[in-house]
Amino acid sequence: MNTNSLNLLPALPEIVLLCGLFSVLLIDLWLKDGQRRVTHYLSLLVLALAAAAQCYVWTPVAVSIFSDMYLSDGLSQLAKLTMYAALAAAFVYAAPYNRVRSIFGGEFYTLSLFGLTGMSMMASAGHFLVAYIGLELLSLSLYAMIALRRDSARSAEAALKYFVLGARASGLLLYGVSMIYGATGSLNFATILANSYSGLDQPWLMKLGLIFVVVGIAFKLGAVPFHMWVPDVYEGAPTSVAAIVGSAPKMAAAVFAARILYGAMDNEHADWTQMLAVIAVASLLVGNLAAIMQTNLKRMLAYSTVSHMGFVLLAFLGGSISFSAGLYYALTYVATALVGFGVLMQLSDETADCETIADLAGLNQRNAWYAFLMLLTMFSMAGIPPLVGFYAKLQVIQLLVGKGYLWLAVFAVVMSLIGAFYYLRVVRTIYFDEPQNVRIRPGSAVAKAVLSANALLLLLWGILPQSVMDWCVQAVQTAAG
Repeated sequence: MNTNSLNLLPALPEIVLLCGLFSVLLIDLWLKDGQRRVTHYLSLLVLALAAAAQCYVWTPVAVSIFSDMYLSDGLSQLAKLTMYAALAAAFVYAAPYNRVRSIFGGEFYTLSLFGLTGMSMMASAGHFLVAYIGLELLSLSLYAMIALRRDSARSAEAALKYFVLGARASGLLLYGVSMIYGATGSLNFATILANSYSGLDQPWLMKLGLIFVVVGIAFKLGAVPFHMWVPDVYEGAPTSVAAIVGSAPKMAAAVFAARILYGAMDNEHADWTQMLAVIAVASLLVGNLAAIMQTNLKRMLAYSTVSHMGFVLLAFLGGSISFSAGLYYALTYVATALVGFGVLMQLSDETADCETIADLAGLNQRNAWYAFLMLLTMFSMAGIPPLVGFYAKLQVIQLLVGKGYLWLAVFAVVMSLIGAFYYLRVVRTIYFDEPQNVRIRPGSAVAKAVLSANALLLLLWGILPQSVMDWCVQAVQTAAG
């Protein structure tokens, strides 16, 4: 490694995050069960400091350090700020939910922060080694978090399934990386791309490695046919953990995929676009059709996530600059998913979780505000104007039409119409069914305020979408490579 590249300033957000994480870990050891609020507020402080550090080192041009292994550019900066904000919101929503379930401990916060560190590394990776370490750090944290409720057989089963399938996917990804190294002689994204453009002695080895890498990417996104873990994890994990699994990691996975496909494998664009098109079509089809049959709301959101990741993959077909539509879609999906899981957590109490569609029956009569927030969530996911989900879908469809993928654009529209059915079914249950559960949980005033701001953001971004889209376009244009 060139010692001249050891400039630590661009990596300040990760340094702050790790120092804060270790501080929270040590302080939590000395706290009693009734003092876990300290861990909660310290974790929020760590996220605020990491976000401040990211704003401090913000740069309009791409910077690479550690011999181009770490990249700091518009793409990583926007992704990290989104992930910091998403995790902070999830912490606020989860606090009252975890407290009544005896999982309001330091493990929830420290594992989440370890996972966030892995996500940050994925977003800034310029080297397969950094990307893989970040991916494994995230995955290992999520395995443990899903099994956080030690007395729940369902959580343990979900964690075990995710662990087994995740380990196999990581092995396949690593196998593909080894083939790419054999073909190009490097693990650095920029060097791999340069060597592939200059010509390879064994181009077939590069293509074979590409297949395994795409499999690993599809698994981490939860795309078909590597989606089997998604519904089981969403249903089996505590809702507070499912909110984290279904939000920030999706942004990290999208940027992770962009780094690899555009930063290292762009010369193989014709090959991986065909694979992604097939995976995206299958994800839209299976995700929407399977979601229709679900009565458990968390499983329905899981299958809808599969279909949404299909839209993100479709955005890759237009080229590196056009990925701004996929980045915008991932960002808006993170914000939307957080509202949905946040409402479920606020409606759950110490005796039962709110996780089936029937649990929302007559919600408008019990709590009109939470009913309205869930309506905004469902309308945004369905792509109904003026919510932000409509504009996110529109951007991807316009991209497909502009690039000549007319049949894919038509298919995406048809799948969106099918998806609207099960989202509107939830709204009908909320507003027109008779209430079966008369309990009204008071919830947390702070959580309700943050949740309301989060939901109203979906409406504001839908009315004024161009500003957020401009951020995404600028982030992609200033990305390294």
